[in-house]
Amino acid sequence: MSELEILLINPIEASALLAQDPNARLIDVRSKVEFEYVGHPLNAIHIPWKEFPEWSENRNFVADVDARLADDGNSSRDRALLMLCRSGVRSLHAGKTLLSGGYTRVYNIEGGFEGDPDTEKHRGNINGWRFHGLPWEQS
Repeated sequence: MSELEILLINPIEASALLAQDPNARLIDVRSKVEFEYVGHPLNAIHIPWKEFPEWSENRNFVADVDARLADDGNSSRDRALLMLCRSGVRSLHAGKTLLSGGYTRVYNIEGGFEGDPDTEKHRGNINGWRFHGLPWEQS
């Protein structure tokens, strides 16, 4: 694996990895509104990559991840981090930032939480975490 290579994983594989590896963490990079009201995978760590109203990239993203991982007693930069957003675009950028910041096992969950839009521009009918019936909750 090259230094800046993010690994792609589908939601079913991501769920299996989280179940098999107690040190793996899923990081949901969507906005607070998306995380709370659209829903999120169970036990997801919420660290926004972009937030309303500015929608600018979180310049403290790596430090925020460092702090949250230190909270659970394992701040290893070699643990599996699974990145998730609505469709996999923001999480890809956030994951690449983590790789640049020294993390080594970063995965991007393809299709994200809601999945790609179908022909009628509706999400959740083709792919994504919810499409596959994986555990999630809403606030």
